[in-house]
Amino acid sequence: MKKKLFTMHYSLFTLIALLLVSCGYKPSSQVIRNTFSDAVYVEVEVDRAEPENAPFIKDEMNRLIYTRFKGRVTSKEQAESQIYVSYRGTTFEGIAYEDGYVTRYRARVRVNFNMVTKKGKFSKNIYAIHEADIHASSLVSSSLRTEAIRKGLEKALDEFMAYVSVVSVSSKKK
Repeated sequence: MKKKLFTMHYSLFTLIALLLVSCGYKPSSQVIRNTFSDAVYVEVEVDRAEPENAPFIKDEMNRLIYTRFKGRVTSKEQAESQIYVSYRGTTFEGIAYEDGYVTRYRARVRVNFNMVTKKGKFSKNIYAIHEADIHASSLVSSSLRTEAIRKGLEKALDEFMAYVSVVSVSSKKK
């Protein structure tokens, strides 16, 4: 009985492994690497109301280039690929109330991406959402506001990378 169960599990494992190998799965980092060249230029345009987020966006974009597809950030003259990021601001709305005060809010972050790659030009507007609790202290609320914006920006950048991999795969099929 144990031998039959082992054989059945082994056969199931082999079948699953065969399906994964035969479907041609490639990680998104490899697909993105084929879209962009190794040298990438990043420019960030910031909303005038919140200029303090520009360094954060630039650093996060650079980190994604290094970690996701092992690229390097260079000057505009040396770059073969370019990414233009425009932060268009954040809006906040209360979504939970207690005794007339907002206790939970939703931050909607608007970011526009324009890319020039070896596969062509692409543009994508992303609206990322981050929800968080709010506290009674205004000092804590201010830091939570900044944290909510940055979490929303992180989500927008991750969504951008997912979009690039989808565009890369779909343009490869055409």
